[in-house]
Amino acid sequence: MIGASGLSAQETSPYSKFGYGLLGDNATSTQRQMGSTGYAMHSGRQINAMNPASYADVDSMTFLFDLGVDVSLYWRQDASGKQRDWGGGIDYITMLFPVSKTVGVSAGLVPMSSVGYAFGSTMDNGYSTHQGLGGINQLYLGAGWTPVHGLNVGVNVSYLFGNICNDVYATSTSGISAVFEQLMEVQDYHFRLGAQYTYDFSHKHSATIGVTYEPGKDLLGKTYVVKYLENSSAAPDTIAPGIVRLRNNFSLSSSYGIGVAYDFDSRLHAEVDFTYQPWSKAKYAQIENFSSTRLADRWKVGVGAGYTPDQRGGYFKRVTYRAGAFYNRDYIMVGDNHVRDYGVSCGFGLPASGAYHKTLVNLGFEFRQRQSTPNPMLKEKYFNITLGVNFNGTWFYRNKLR
Repeated sequence: MIGASGLSAQETSPYSKFGYGLLGDNATSTQRQMGSTGYAMHSGRQINAMNPASYADVDSMTFLFDLGVDVSLYWRQDASGKQRDWGGGIDYITMLFPVSKTVGVSAGLVPMSSVGYAFGSTMDNGYSTHQGLGGINQLYLGAGWTPVHGLNVGVNVSYLFGNICNDVYATSTSGISAVFEQLMEVQDYHFRLGAQYTYDFSHKHSATIGVTYEPGKDLLGKTYVVKYLENSSAAPDTIAPGIVRLRNNFSLSSSYGIGVAYDFDSRLHAEVDFTYQPWSKAKYAQIENFSSTRLADRWKVGVGAGYTPDQRGGYFKRVTYRAGAFYNRDYIMVGDNHVRDYGVSCGFGLPASGAYHKTLVNLGFEFRQRQSTPNPMLKEKYFNITLGVNFNGTWFYRNKLR
């Protein structure tokens, strides 16, 4: 559900205990079906928040609204055995509309990170249970502009907000219990810059290169640790050093993205993307009773394609068929172990009928695996079902009198 913390988490994972949780890529259901690619994608019928330069190609007098949800089924295996569960919720909300022949504007709510986990462990003279939830969300406003034919530039300005809660329930063999809770409250801003250049080989063949950049910055907000004693009438204590400002203690990495795409006759779109984020240069301070997190440089490769046989043909010829794959070496480290995940995806863009024939229902399927390396302490497998409804409407259009 959408509440004070924004979007619900798409996945739950003990790995989300580290850092700011599992990172999102601003990918819609359409893009997740193609390996979460999109740096070079530009279409007048799809919203692409991965690269704000794409907004400039929105069709004249067209209003787009895209809502995405997903359901995740997952399997985990570690030394204690296997576990199965499921989760999901609202993934993103975006909209796009033109303001002139060369400028498009988009706004939306997309996840930057998500946290969700619950597991137990032993300790000296007792045991502990770890739980966490929350995440950081992006409420963005962006614009794309075509200054010259073939070149698009754009920017997203985002308001970052959300809460991350990490709890440790400690119980001794003597029966004494305590809860240590770390709360992180983020209220900040962020920028994403993008550019795309398209070269037309002929009327039907074209290639596009797209790039994005996000500057690294200190986070704004606060964090603190609170201790609760079970069966105690005393008020919760805020453990020293009390409230810690995020600035100068926690920061976000810069981010670089590049993609190359080939398009044929509005039927075929094929793309390869690469993302690099030097998280090892970011700051993540140690807070009382909660260990510091070591961050690693993140890089990700994605490939994907979508094919529509005939946009004016029968129904199944107007369906878009998509497939993709990705490999991600994450920014999270567990001790000296890197965390990586990889997966494959596929899906369909199903045209609506009747008056809403330009609207697409994007149904996708994704299988992914996540584990640490070189020591595979915990192996996770996910099967994700994504559903995005891309409403394509015409505004400021007046029917002619007959």
